[in-house]
Amino acid sequence: MQALIVIDAQNEFSMGGNRPVPSHGTILARIQWQVARARERNQPVAWLQHYNKPHESPAFARNSWGAELSAGLGPKPESQLEKLFTKEVFGAFYDTDLEDWLRSLGAQELLMTGFFTHMCLSTSAREALVRGFSVFVDPNATGAHDLVHPILGGQTADEVRRSALLQLSDMGVTIMENEQEYPL
Repeated sequence: MQALIVIDAQNEFSMGGNRPVPSHGTILARIQWQVARARERNQPVAWLQHYNKPHESPAFARNSWGAELSAGLGPKPESQLEKLFTKEVFGAFYDTDLEDWLRSLGAQELLMTGFFTHMCLSTSAREALVRGFSVFVDPNATGAHDLVHPILGGQTADEVRRSALLQLSDMGVTIMENEQEYPL
């Protein structure tokens, strides 16, 4: 069985947030499409929500607008196949009961979506691989931001996203092709 993992689809990544991602609206639309598809197929949906620790950046502060899931996203309260997990680190599996929940439902494949491709999504995909899950990523349902370093130079948000996906692919993650039924 495949489960959908929605990583950190939070307001902080919108244009009004502290970590804006280009094409945020387009990425959210793709995530919403994947959620609708998983629900139609009666597949589990794990929702991850990131909070920074109090001494860290004000981004993702508990009880802040930026830390809230983006509008229209989140588990259906009546569904036994959807659950919200919170985390304070990059990885979705560290110090959560995500793995136990997925295994209790018989999930063996994970389809990952969300933000940041190069941080939380990448870390979560690696954690899933070492736990024996088959991991898939919808590249159109992920996003990053520009990176600039005084010595290493910079990459655009799309270059950061693609680089992270290339690395994951080299580790055994399956990068999905565009599906005909979704208008890109």
